[in-house]
Amino acid sequence: MSAVYIVGVGMTRFGPDPASSVKTLTRSALLEAIGDCGLDASDIDTAFFSNAFQPIVEGQTSVPGQIALRHAGVEGIPIVNVENGCASASTAFWLAVDQIRSGASDVALAIGAEKMVFNDPARRAKVMAAFDGGLDVETAQETLADLDAEGAGITGPSGDGHRTKFMDIYAAKCRAHMANFGTTQRQLAIIASKNHGHASLNDRCHYKNPMTVDEVLAGRPLGYPLTVPMCAPLSDGGAAAIVCGERTLDRIGARSRAVRIDACVLKSATTRRWGDLDDHLVRRAARDAYSIAGIGPEEVQVAEVHDAAAFGELFMSEMLGICETGGGGHLAESGATALGGRIPINPSGGLESKGHPIGATGLGQIFELTTQLRGEAGRRQVEGTRVALQENGGGFVGVEEGATVVTVLSR
Repeated sequence: MSAVYIVGVGMTRFGPDPASSVKTLTRSALLEAIGDCGLDASDIDTAFFSNAFQPIVEGQTSVPGQIALRHAGVEGIPIVNVENGCASASTAFWLAVDQIRSGASDVALAIGAEKMVFNDPARRAKVMAAFDGGLDVETAQETLADLDAEGAGITGPSGDGHRTKFMDIYAAKCRAHMANFGTTQRQLAIIASKNHGHASLNDRCHYKNPMTVDEVLAGRPLGYPLTVPMCAPLSDGGAAAIVCGERTLDRIGARSRAVRIDACVLKSATTRRWGDLDDHLVRRAARDAYSIAGIGPEEVQVAEVHDAAAFGELFMSEMLGICETGGGGHLAESGATALGGRIPINPSGGLESKGHPIGATGLGQIFELTTQLRGEAGRRQVEGTRVALQENGGGFVGVEEGATVVTVLSR
């Protein structure tokens, strides 16, 4: 297959931004991405715009990408709106990559923006309600009950207060993992503490204060075993990536900083039992991605994975083959996933600390890995990085995410 490259990336700071809108976040991310590669907005042939919540929260339906991108100076070209839960931005990226690989475009843009932080209680309530739509609304209670049953016998403080239904799902999945593999709450706190430490080195993060393991454990409890510092906040943010093929790469003189996309795989959920982990959609996507890229997981040097809760990172390290099934907690305890370790995971700070603006999250991961592969990550640079891995999931169907994207990048 023809080679595809990332030539430009852009990302706003993730976090509360009262003055922002979907339009301004989109424009900021785009301007940085085109400035990053020396192109102009007029050089973009096709754009894929990612947003998940604006239709529900603001009532902007049907053509949000055309409206937001017009404000940023992109119009007239094919613009496709993409919504795939928390995997929306990575799905937009997957579409852009295929657009170039097929030869249909010379330059494609994947861009996402999400406005999630509102002082208005009515809008905030809509944001919270929007998460409920990431499950089958007819069977949501049955889904939670089935997951709870997998972790029967694992109990702790029930938690209280503000949280999305997805935090209850993460908590139930974690209890099932604890029941089957002996995972501990302290292992989750080690992951969260590590990511808060990474975030202290990243000025674009929602949270930038380091936290000790004990401080994470002392946080307000949500569904056991999760505490607030183990979970991603609601964030505003935008991110973008510009991709092109070999011929265009030479034409625009961008080869020196280009990042090669060795594989980008999208999978959806299948009907299975929770314990059939060999058929987990992330494991299926990873197998395909490694095969297409011609590598094994042992060759990955840095990874950004979907950690809306700390358990997400632990579990994804297993599903991606970075460690054995059931070994994610021990991997974190060993220090291997921290900066300076064998395979740093979420050097950006991850969703727990960097933030989780749904429509921009996956492209925020691509921004971080592109920065790492270019050797431009400053104090959080993973030295000698040549191969990077991204995983971003969205929604929940049955016993797993509704969709996931796994991407392999290299220099």
